[in-house]
Amino acid sequence: MSRIPADARAVVIGGGVAGCSVAYHLARLGWTDVILVERHDLTEGTTWHSAGFVGQLRSTVTQTRMIMYSAGLYPELRELTGLDPGWHGVGGLRLATTPERHEELLRQAAAAEAYGLDMEVLDQAGTLDRLPLLEVADVRAALWLPGDGWLDPARLGLALAEGARRLGVRIFTGVEVTGIDVAEGPGGAEVRAVRLRDGSGGGAGGESGRELVVRTGTVVNAAGAAAGVVGRLAGVNVPIVPIKHQYVVTAPKGVPAETPTVRDPDNIVYFREEDGGILVGGYIRTPQVWDTARPLAEPRTLFAPDMPKFQESWLAAVRRVPLLGDVGTGRDAGEFRSVVHGPEAFTPDGEFLLGETATRGFWVAAGFCVHGLAAAGGVGKVMAEWIVDGTPEYDVFGMDIHRFGGHARSSRWARAKALDSYSKYYDIVYPGEERTAARPLRRSPAWVRHTELKASFGEKAGWERVNWFESNADQPDSDGVVADRLCAETLPAAETVTTGVETVGTAEAVGSGATELGAGAAPRGWAGRVWSPAIGRECLATQNSAGLFDQTSFAKLEISGHGALAMLERACAGRIDRPIGTVVYTQLLNERGGIEADVTVTRLARDRFRLVTGTAFGVHDAAWLRRRHIGTGVENGLESRAESEIGNGARRGSGSGVENGAGNGAGKAIENGVEIRDVTSAYACYCLWGPKAYDILSGLTDDDLTFGYLRAREISVGHVPVLAQRVTFVGEFGWELYCPVEYGLTLWDTLMDAGLPHGMLPAGYKAIDALRLEKGYRVWGLDITPETTPLEAGLGFAVREETRTALPEPRQTLRCLIVDDPREVCLGGEPIRPVHHDAPPSTRPFASSASPTSSSGASPKPTAPTISTAPTTSITPTPSISRVTSGGYGYRVHRSIAYAYLPVEITGRVEIGINGGWVGARIVSEPPYDPGNTRIRSTPWQEA
Repeated sequence: MSRIPADARAVVIGGGVAGCSVAYHLARLGWTDVILVERHDLTEGTTWHSAGFVGQLRSTVTQTRMIMYSAGLYPELRELTGLDPGWHGVGGLRLATTPERHEELLRQAAAAEAYGLDMEVLDQAGTLDRLPLLEVADVRAALWLPGDGWLDPARLGLALAEGARRLGVRIFTGVEVTGIDVAEGPGGAEVRAVRLRDGSGGGAGGESGRELVVRTGTVVNAAGAAAGVVGRLAGVNVPIVPIKHQYVVTAPKGVPAETPTVRDPDNIVYFREEDGGILVGGYIRTPQVWDTARPLAEPRTLFAPDMPKFQESWLAAVRRVPLLGDVGTGRDAGEFRSVVHGPEAFTPDGEFLLGETATRGFWVAAGFCVHGLAAAGGVGKVMAEWIVDGTPEYDVFGMDIHRFGGHARSSRWARAKALDSYSKYYDIVYPGEERTAARPLRRSPAWVRHTELKASFGEKAGWERVNWFESNADQPDSDGVVADRLCAETLPAAETVTTGVETVGTAEAVGSGATELGAGAAPRGWAGRVWSPAIGRECLATQNSAGLFDQTSFAKLEISGHGALAMLERACAGRIDRPIGTVVYTQLLNERGGIEADVTVTRLARDRFRLVTGTAFGVHDAAWLRRRHIGTGVENGLESRAESEIGNGARRGSGSGVENGAGNGAGKAIENGVEIRDVTSAYACYCLWGPKAYDILSGLTDDDLTFGYLRAREISVGHVPVLAQRVTFVGEFGWELYCPVEYGLTLWDTLMDAGLPHGMLPAGYKAIDALRLEKGYRVWGLDITPETTPLEAGLGFAVREETRTALPEPRQTLRCLIVDDPREVCLGGEPIRPVHHDAPPSTRPFASSASPTSSSGASPKPTAPTISTAPTTSITPTPSISRVTSGGYGYRVHRSIAYAYLPVEITGRVEIGINGGWVGARIVSEPPYDPGNTRIRSTPWQEA
């Protein structure tokens, strides 16, 4: 073995497919001074025993694109290395045997359409034709994905490793990582070196080997099930949970090598061909954590077979493939050629863990939850781009380790979440459906009142958040008209809906559809699965009187110091240097002009600001600011404190000892005169919005409330010190009201007591989402992402002139769509195509095109469709051009609303794939509700 160097630009820990792929892609981008260390031989951790399934259609467009990229990488590897990466492109079937699963399958077909995957929806006969081995009597439909297949895990790992070697990477096996040196730098903890034990002279364990130190500023933790242990060496929490996973392989049965892979989720089983036999696996309902202090200490770790736990999956496989009936009962491991029972690395939410941690230079690529092999190429690609260029091509927030803050620090919490995720891996997950494991954890001061009002809670970043109050389900609206009758009875038949946008249409054009949905019925399909009539009533109360919303969970960062203004001026697209008390709506942009965060920044003092962002985004946004904008030079930091401050009475975390709130992971950092402190848990936040908000609040304070929109002022509400901000996310007049958390319950009670006589209702996040759609307010991660620019998103008004002129001219823009049938409601991800004229919209089934879309939904190079929707029917559909970013029902405008990025030349009408058919929609000017902003800028004190 060659000598391990004393210095390296990057050290990759782990010789599985993830580590080898990261090393290969780093070298492709020019980082050839890279070493990879593996404790055993390559692929001998968790890679070697992977079942190897590659299913390209995943739950997000980013994962799908990563797997599609991976599939395209294999020919390149073969050409570069001469090694076969073990790809078997046999296609894959997904079966549906229940009405609910059939509905899910149609949504998956829509997702495949939107993502640009070849696919075909098969009936029972078509399924049997694809794979005669199957028993299909109970099969309602199947999704055929010709791009699916399976990989030989060891071959793939070795091909990636050889590719990395040929580009200059040095790989060392039999080398154990014993420590990671971390030192305090000007911006916080940062990696300095990796400590190794070279076991080449003392066996694979390396107990008697040489101790070595490799100086480096970049370490990638790709240690699989041992990633949590490696993280602790650097003082970093990596919420990895090793879980036991099992599959069996039969003796040869004459099964053809070209047999497609099969997933039968209703029966929690999957299978494929292996050496003429069949490999059968499944996700059991009672998984078990591998509880060990030294995971993967031995090579090729396997556990004893646990056949009783495998019974459900085996019996399901026998029913599905009668050929397996003569193998045996599945109770005896000796009936099989092999039983593979090994560890797999899972995460609390079942998604990958990628990205840089709070320790600068310490990166993670782990937690692949069984399907990491399929995405190995894409993982290496995004990690290398992230490390070398600072921003990956794809939007990877859903996999970013920064989605986990301090709430994920408890190993018990992570275990409970991961076990729940594994046990329900094949369950149908309806949009908006909430899991209950490890809850409640983080609660607003008003949580006890929410429970008394029969709140239906959701969870985000550990916070319990009200989706709606079931106590509102039978409430009349503030004008005495029950909300479920409002749509049916208050719209004149041929009168334009009073939204100020003539293109939205008339009640007559909507016809009976508005009456049906307005009459208290849930939307059709999946949109009606997680729903309550309370949502509409809360929306209408906010329109006609007021709604009181608890947004305590929203992340809050306090940025202070003499360099704070200069840093924010560099980081933000909008101008921050405005008078004290100003609230600025702005974005943080990456080098491509993509939106890394969507925030408000309030200037509390000359050198103190509060940045408010989404509940799950605080750790991400703070880390992004530190990585990108602290330490880049501060020329104009302001040191004078001559001007007065705002918010002193409600101030926490500045000289009070409150730095990290409940320890949510964003912490505190001071560099170049800038301090970033997460104060989320220091403040409660309630939003009082609606036309009677002024009447309610003015009765509770002697302070002046006539300050303007996007202004902040310290006031008292009852006995509570409050920072009031005139901003809204629902399109109605009102305030965000911040108070120190110990006053939170008192403030909620005070507002409720004053508001209820005015017709105010407490309201939840489902109402917020419906209301914000009507106003065209964007949500980061859905409507806007690191792949979309402010000009594409219609946010040019929030960007300063010099930044705006530097952005590229958009070829696509975010548009508002009004769906023809208000009962058909989008949830996000639905495919969009130009109008197809030869059949009624609702009768046109899904078909496929082969042009991948970006996370924004645009498909710049559509190609001809290739797949029909049934084995006996062949149609030639129009290719998809985009997908819905977000959608819902607008109770104030009585319309089904969707947003999507469309090429700028597209106007008029489009079709959206909803609930298995194509539904017409019109492109309208936005926002549909109050386009002149008269309501949010109203002056009720003058109108009284």
